Amino acid sequence: TGAISSLQRQLEIQESELRRFRYENKTLQKQLREREDQLRAMSDKFCSLTEEQRKEEVMAMIEEENHSLRQVVTEQESQLAKQNEQISELEGTIRRLRIEVVTSRRHAQEHKQAQEQTKSQVEALQHKEVQTKVALERISSKFERLRSKIIQAAFSVEGQDPPHAELTEQQVLEEMQVRGSSKVSFQQ
Repeated sequence: TGAISSLQRQLEIQESELRRFRYENKTLQKQLREREDQLRAMSDKFCSLTEEQRKEEVMAMIEEENHSLRQVVTEQESQLAKQNEQISELEGTIRRLRIEVVTSRRHAQEHKQAQEQTKSQVEALQHKEVQTKVALERISSKFERLRSKIIQAAFSVEGQDPPHAELTEQQVLEEMQVRGSSKVSFQQ
């Protein structure tokens, strides 16, 4: 979101500069039209004067004014070309920034979806863990009951005292083997 807001700020700055250049462009065009109107007005004014006497004077003034106006027009056209180029660059930058904003938003959305998916997977794993613990406790309980029954079966011979201490699995196995071998020898 920080990258998106930064990109949006840049976009707003670029759009502001674009508006300023367009405004300056319109102002220069307006000044150019005003100069052309002045030139026409001066031409019309001097045309109405007497021909021969003022003709040379008028021509010199018109030529001088034309020269200065041509310089102004050239400068303004140059400025206009530069501003048009800057406007094109700014529009390109604005397009790029808009694409970056859209891309950043899409990445943020994908990241959010991945987080939600990971969260649901974690919850599923936690649920499985609880189920596994319950199943393990159930199996442990069954194992203890079976072990107890095996010990009872191994030591359930008449006249033999039950064990006083807890037996290991190895001791129970050895006792079962002794009982089994004595049954086999008895049968033989």
